[in-house]
Amino acid sequence: MMLQEYTPLLSTSSTPSSTSSSSSDAEESPAPSFRYNFQDFKFKLAAPISSSQSYKSLAVLSGHVGSVSCIALCGEFILSASQGKDIIVWQQPDLRQFTKFGQGDGAVKALVTAGNRVFTAHQDSRIRAWKVSRSSENVFKLIDTLPTTKDYLGKFMKQSNYVQTRRHHKVLWIEHADSISCLAISGGLIYSGSWDKTMKVWRVSDFKCLESIKAHDDAINSIAARGGVVYSASADGRIKAWVRGAGGRGHSCKGVLEGHKDVSFNAVVVTDDGGFMYGGGSDGSLMGWCGDGWRGVCDVRAHETAVLCVCLMGEKMMCSGSADKSVCVWRREVNGGVYRHMVIKGHQGPVKCLQASPLRVGGGGGFMLYSGSLDKSLRVWWVPAASDDHLNGDKDNDNTGRFIT
Repeated sequence: MMLQEYTPLLSTSSTPSSTSSSSSDAEESPAPSFRYNFQDFKFKLAAPISSSQSYKSLAVLSGHVGSVSCIALCGEFILSASQGKDIIVWQQPDLRQFTKFGQGDGAVKALVTAGNRVFTAHQDSRIRAWKVSRSSENVFKLIDTLPTTKDYLGKFMKQSNYVQTRRHHKVLWIEHADSISCLAISGGLIYSGSWDKTMKVWRVSDFKCLESIKAHDDAINSIAARGGVVYSASADGRIKAWVRGAGGRGHSCKGVLEGHKDVSFNAVVVTDDGGFMYGGGSDGSLMGWCGDGWRGVCDVRAHETAVLCVCLMGEKMMCSGSADKSVCVWRREVNGGVYRHMVIKGHQGPVKCLQASPLRVGGGGGFMLYSGSLDKSLRVWWVPAASDDHLNGDKDNDNTGRFIT
């Protein structure tokens, strides 16, 4: 895809990436995310922002033909994808539309980045790998589709490589039989979850499918991976913890976390250190567990209706988006408990996806929050940091998470 203007794809104003052993790799690697100084933003606010103020709506980005389904941060860029197959690249700090890309049949359901690559999952049951290029055309170039042709040709002749998905219908075990709903990357592996109830494991280096796991009794809605543990959240009302065997052998289930009766899990996140994991339920609940033994640490009614997405920001903050069109910002305590910091409203439809990144604002703390909605918009917010004197309740949490062996 050709661009109409030749703005550098990877801005030299961002923090330099670490030195690479290959000069070509260094040219292709995107700059890491960086902290912005508030004066860099070209938004006009009525008064200077301090950490004691409420959230600020900085921008409403429109341009998608369908509902915004997923968001990812890639260096200085925000990537947002929609049910209309299109992926829009927004450039920071001015938040202008930089380019569009996309290919495939059906909605884009998930979006993750790793180094100079972007992976997108689609309703057509395929994963597409894109390379972020610094070429003169400034493109996101499609480099492969998973499962790859090589992987497919190596298996399609052998009948034992086929699995039955429904009556009179079989597919190769490396293929998803329904929409791919979520992606996660950890330890050089890509994890994909699908409405076909399976989780597949792919190698980042060559895109080969290594494993297919019959993970749940219903659709998988979300995956999170950190510290050698992979969590899958499902409409069957369970979150399962998976650990890879010694020597790279297959994954096995090490724990099953169960939520409320007849309530599906739509989202799961895990802290950077793997110490805590949180899941959002279809009844509006937000539940948390300690990574050491998966002991329940919180169970709160976060929203009026279903929690659709959850994201973490640093060591202390967490955000949840809901079908009730709101975003709740939470303060995370040392013991894993959560307390409501504020509620953000502005979307005209359910909030489907969230991403957050740090931001410096004078002497006060805060962060940038990006929310995508079924109203087809991507909104950008500034959220002040939480302090003990700003917490506004919810300290009567019922911390009754349950662990099932």
